[in-house]
Amino acid sequence: MSKKVTIRDIARLAGVSVTTVSQILNGKGERFSKKTQDKIFKLRDEYGYVPDFNARSLILRRSSSMIGVLVPNISSPFFGTFVEGVQQVAQHERMIPLIFSANRNAELEQNYLSQMLERSIDGLIIASATMTTDTIDKIIGARDVPYILFDQNYAQEGTRVLTDDYHGGELAAQHLADLGHRKIALLEPRELSENFTQRLTGFKDRLAKNNIKLDMAHDVVRTSLSRQGGYDAAEAVIQTGATAAFAGNDDMAIGLMRGLSERGIKVPDQISVIGYDNIYLDEYVSPQLTTVSQPSTDLGIGAAKMLLNKIHSDQTQEQIQRFPVELIQRQSTARLHEA
Repeated sequence: MSKKVTIRDIARLAGVSVTTVSQILNGKGERFSKKTQDKIFKLRDEYGYVPDFNARSLILRRSSSMIGVLVPNISSPFFGTFVEGVQQVAQHERMIPLIFSANRNAELEQNYLSQMLERSIDGLIIASATMTTDTIDKIIGARDVPYILFDQNYAQEGTRVLTDDYHGGELAAQHLADLGHRKIALLEPRELSENFTQRLTGFKDRLAKNNIKLDMAHDVVRTSLSRQGGYDAAEAVIQTGATAAFAGNDDMAIGLMRGLSERGIKVPDQISVIGYDNIYLDEYVSPQLTTVSQPSTDLGIGAAKMLLNKIHSDQTQEQIQRFPVELIQRQSTARLHEA
């Protein structure tokens, strides 16, 4: 090598992480095998590597490292609080999170991922409904950059944080069934990612177990995944004749409630509405929104901690951390009053 050898060069040649090299060269490599330590020292001597300030900071914490966070839509309250969880861990560990929001655009997601890698990122948290692990691995290539997945296709491989979306859908359906509703509308995003497919499938399956029929042609309203989408779907929901509606997320549910209100439909007296996520806005709309809660901040904290574990170790085995969901009953759902 004609250029100055960096710690990343040594890590690449040794086939280990940058942190592993840094720990061994700074006398903190006791937990690594003698073979690995000998390999690092041999490469150091062979290429004349001299640790600099930035390399030593990985262990000595005299400056900050960077992690990249890619989310579908940072303006979404759910992903906003997810990022807050990541930031809590990053701040404690003196790491700088670079946040990228691609608005569910597959091409833009891949472009942002490439840009983060060019900035010598230490690790990645990827919340994408479009990129498979094969795509991610191709973009990362030979770089030694660990990553954590969230909101990915469940069939893909890779270390990730998950919630049980299927069970969340079941909780929403059972709640409406317990309240006596038999005619139920479903707001479904036009472009279904795997996590939405799971929660909506759970919803439909639990309705069937309660002998409640969901007419896919008449009772399912497809709209955009936003408050505007929920608002625009209000008239179609009314036309179904439903006494209750389940929206794929809280943004859609909040938009739907406004649309119903403007058409003179009272929630929950005439139509009960339930959402999904438990975003902070749920307690500030009127009536307060019943929802299925998934712990977005905890998901961010969990993803960040898992990423740090991967950065600071050579562990390659896939890990999955699951977080619980729960029903949060508020004022937007009520027992059906027969006419």
